[in-house]
This record gives sequence, structure tokens and C-alpha cells, in this order.
Amino acid sequence: MDHISEPDLARLNRDVLQGFYSIIKDLDEYIKFVMITGVSKFAKMNLFSGLNNLQDISINQNYGTLCGYTHAQVADTFAEHLQGVDMDKLQQWYNGYNYFGEPIYNPFDILLFIANNKEYKNYWWGTGNSSFLIDKLKEQNYYLPDVQNFIADDIVLDTFDVDKIDLVALLWQTGYLTFAGKWEGFNGMQYRLKVPNKEVQQSLNTLFIEYLTHQGPQLRVNQQALYQSLVDAKFDDLKIALSALFSSIPYNNYANNIIANYEGYYASVVFSYILSLGYPCIAEDVTSRGRIDLTIKLPGRTIIIEFKVDQDEQALAQIKQKKYYEKYLTQGQDVYIIGIGFNSKEKNISDYQWEKIKQC
Repeated sequence: MDHISEPDLARLNRDVLQGFYSIIKDLDEYIKFVMITGVSKFAKMNLFSGLNNLQDISINQNYGTLCGYTHAQVADTFAEHLQGVDMDKLQQWYNGYNYFGEPIYNPFDILLFIANNKEYKNYWWGTGNSSFLIDKLKEQNYYLPDVQNFIADDIVLDTFDVDKIDLVALLWQTGYLTFAGKWEGFNGMQYRLKVPNKEVQQSLNTLFIEYLTHQGPQLRVNQQALYQSLVDAKFDDLKIALSALFSSIPYNNYANNIIANYEGYYASVVFSYILSLGYPCIAEDVTSRGRIDLTIKLPGRTIIIEFKVDQDEQALAQIKQKKYYEKYLTQGQDVYIIGIGFNSKEKNISDYQWEKIKQC
């Protein structure tokens, strides 16, 4: 993985490992038990061609909790170290990895959480180099909100070799995505992927923002402005914050055709920024009348956003016409609807309207 962006060297490393595993196979009569672990599950036919009798237990339900802590284990084993901790909040931050057993915590997070006086931080994010993910984002065009609710099959999940690495498979194997569920489709098992917890949600979307905007230090300024406008329910301030955000994106991003490669560029930027704040968001939120572009769940309120780019139709009018908000009227929360239109020539907001929906 350290050399995945250097194909020639990566292939050489793969060939060395192939030879190593071939020797293990030749010594089979002397070996009672072998377990191979690692972050990335390279395709067996390429890396393990000399060791073809492996049983892959990566998503075997019988071993679903093998490499993490369950909530019961954390609450019991670390009880003396977690006194006074809001266990629901701890779950939101660090639990959620799912391999079809009970959801598990990343052990590294729990140990560092305790060692750092129980402060909520992105501990796991700080342990690795994510630059190779940026390289893959440049190579493979995905509508980023779709990545975080992706449906894959075994072929996609196993598409992982030096010469061919699928972005979704890479995000799953490196811990940015986990499983939300599975079912049997017409051509085998289908898997829905999701972001496991708040820590990864913030980290992954900060990575996406870096790719989409190249903003550097300005990133924190924009995050703070968006956060405050949402917390205070000041949606005129939200327009100001979003306009400033797009104004601050370096021109070379457009010159490098990032927008040309992303039909949903503007939605991707807004989606990634808001998710980086740690709020629960739903992209392509399904209703009986269509799909909401973005739903944001905040304490005491739900925000529904529709995006338009270079279109005469007003985004707010579509929300009202299709009554997207009806889905959330019975939940006892304030519901706000926001329509945002973008002009690709101006590279910024051209139309912005919002309303608070009156409860029935």
C-alpha cells in the first residue's frame, strides 16, 4: 500500500510476496494453523496464487467480532476507566463497524480515548496517510454522496490488485466504509455500505473536501461558519457561509476540470462540508414522491435541501410541489426547506430560498 501509486514498484513487491506465500504452501505438512491479517485484502488470484487453499473470513458472520470490541465488552472490561462517560455518545463516535455479527469498536480508538482523558477526537484518522485515496479519487469519478450509501457485490469488493483498485473497495478495506446490510440478488450477494461512525464521517468528508476544494486553512473557517448557522437556525447566514465557501475555492480547481468530471460537484461540496461537522445526513433521501437531494438531522429540527445547477426551475418550488417535507412532519420537530440554485459560470449560488414548514 505504501507504493500503490508507483505501479512498477508495487508489482515488484507483489511478486516478492507471491514467492513467499508459495513457500508456505509447499511446507503445508509442517503447518498446523496460519492466519493472515492486514488492512487490504488483495485479490487471491494475484497475490495468493501460490496459496490457493486459504479460507477468506473477512465477512464471515462467525468471525464478525474477532478484530474489535463489542459494546458489552467495552462497558464491562473498561468500566473503571469509563465512569461518567455518556455511552451512547461513545457509540456514536467509535462503534459501528459491522461484519454481520454484533457492531464493534475500533480497539485503537477506545484505548486512546481513555489515555487522553476521555476526549472525543479522531484518533484513528491520525494514524495513517490518506494521500493514496486522493489519487484514486482523481482517477475514478464518483458522485461522492453515493459512495457513502453504495451497493456493491462480491466482484466489486474483491476488485483489489496493483493494476486495478476500485475506490469503493479501497474505502471499505481501509475502514472508511462498513456494511449496513446484505441480501441475495439475481447474481449473488449484494451489500449496502455505510460510514461506520461519527469519527470516520468527519474524517472521510474532510478528505473529500480537500480533494474537491484544495482550501487548506480556509477549510476550518468555512466549517465554523456553516456550523454556527445550522446550530442557530439562521438560514440567511447559511447562504452567506455557502457563498463565501464557493468564493474561496481556488480557480485552478475549475481549470483542472474537477467540475467537468462531477455533475454533482456543488452538491458534493455542500454534502461533504456538512457531514464533516458530524451531523447525520441522508443523500438521495427517498420519499413516496421522489428523492430529496439532502436531508440534515439536527437536534430539534430537520432540514431538507434541493440543489439545481443552471436550471430555470427553482429548487424550493420542487420541494413544495412534491411535498418532500411530509415525510418528517409527524416526528415532532421543526422542518425547514431550502432551495439552492448554482450558476456554473459564476461558480456560486444564483438562487437561494428557504421556508419553515408549518406543522399540521
